[in-house]
Amino acid sequence: MAVASAPPGPGTDGPGTGPGPGRARPAEPRPAVAWAPVGAAVLVLGMLLTAVSTQYGYHRDELYFRMLDPAWGYVDQPPLTPWLARTFAELFGDTLLVMRIPATLAHLAAIVVIALVTRELGGRAGAQALAAWGYGTAAIPLAFGHTFLTASLDLVVWPAVLLCVIRAVLRDPRWWLAAGLVTGVALYNKLLVVALLGGILLGLVVAWPWRMLRASGAVTRWPLATPWPWAGAVLALLVGLPNLIYQATNGWPQLAMGAALGENNGADVRSEMWLFQLLTLGPPLALIWIVGLVWLWRRRPTLRFLVVAYPVLLAFTYAAGSQTYYATGLLAVLFAAGCVPVAAWARTAWRRTLVVAVVTLNAASCLVISLPLVPVDVLGETPVADINASAQDAVGWPEYVRQIADVHAALPAGEMDQAVILTQNYGEAGAVDRFGPEHGLPPVYSGHNQLWEYGPPPDSATVALVVTEAPGAWVGRFAECAVRGELDNGVDVDNEEQGASILVCREPVGGWAAVWPGLRHLD
Repeated sequence: MAVASAPPGPGTDGPGTGPGPGRARPAEPRPAVAWAPVGAAVLVLGMLLTAVSTQYGYHRDELYFRMLDPAWGYVDQPPLTPWLARTFAELFGDTLLVMRIPATLAHLAAIVVIALVTRELGGRAGAQALAAWGYGTAAIPLAFGHTFLTASLDLVVWPAVLLCVIRAVLRDPRWWLAAGLVTGVALYNKLLVVALLGGILLGLVVAWPWRMLRASGAVTRWPLATPWPWAGAVLALLVGLPNLIYQATNGWPQLAMGAALGENNGADVRSEMWLFQLLTLGPPLALIWIVGLVWLWRRRPTLRFLVVAYPVLLAFTYAAGSQTYYATGLLAVLFAAGCVPVAAWARTAWRRTLVVAVVTLNAASCLVISLPLVPVDVLGETPVADINASAQDAVGWPEYVRQIADVHAALPAGEMDQAVILTQNYGEAGAVDRFGPEHGLPPVYSGHNQLWEYGPPPDSATVALVVTEAPGAWVGRFAECAVRGELDNGVDVDNEEQGASILVCREPVGGWAAVWPGLRHLD
């Protein structure tokens, strides 16, 4: 597909697009926001996500968020996502449907932001519709719009930062303040937004089209030579300061967590991240964001910093080795850019039909993979469970807790009041915390991430029901341990808990003060 030129108008680089010293860029007409197709995408996707919100069950991270006490930060994350989960539960009820509302809202907001990016680059109604429907039904955005994860907020915040930066460069430098404000809020979700800013900064330094602008007689000033981006940076620091203070005064736990993730996930991330770029939105849509890369470089020289930022984020993802999806927010904006030339190319009926067919085909496959549409009793027999790890992590929690409760009920009557539950990870702990009370289970403890910080069981707890994949690892920590059960979700979904052992362990050797330090682990 040839990279078509965009229609004339907003975002076109050339003479007359820049401000004089200290003056904002003259306002240029932009295409109208295509509220009909964009609003239709928001409405349809909102209804769909709500309809499937309660299928399968909680994701392990959602169960973990429920357990976290209010704080300015945690060892594994800043406070925003757990705060939203807790606030929505307090306001609307502690249910799975309510837990999923922030994820749905974030996805719907991201659809609008992506369409606005396309509009900012000159995309008319067809391009905006392509951006909204293509992004809204894409693989990773759908998955993160269904399950409430920290990444759910990233996928609206990162494009929002980039939208503000694009407006600042193309239109009015005061938009750098808006970019700073959104960045400051983003710091409460993840510190990773700093990597995005680093990519933008490097791109503005190495890819600013000095020669082209001089040759054309344009008076566009280099953005970094104005005070606005620096004022935006100060605003971001001020807004995010409480979270940064927490990090600094607690030894920068996010850096320790990132190092732990890199150590545990690095080999897989570095081998899988390249294919992941093609799968993020679905393979059929990969061509559009690749077109966006080329089109931005050739047709929007003052936005070449976006092209440079992409390999910067890939390099960061490779070096960190923590997660494969770190470049997704920028990739979504590249897709939004690609929608402009693709829509311009699709002027004839057969080309429009082809584009619609590609988006529809991609949507059909992504809906099946990313949303809980496959019946849970056959999920384990399909490739969906292997492709979508979030689907695996949402299966079996009530059954697992019931099986733990069966072991607890078999304890001698005199030991029930002395028992606690000890789990290998926060998902299991969160499941016991959520479903355990209805079975009369005792308190749950775990050495995983923030839960270790909440301390060990009381010394009066001499019996522990331990959920573990490695029964032998508990030899020497207790006077005696015996396997008394095994977790089985009943639908043959091979998640982390399937087949884990339930031990009954008695008398922690040296007391909990001696055992607890060795249970701490970050991942």
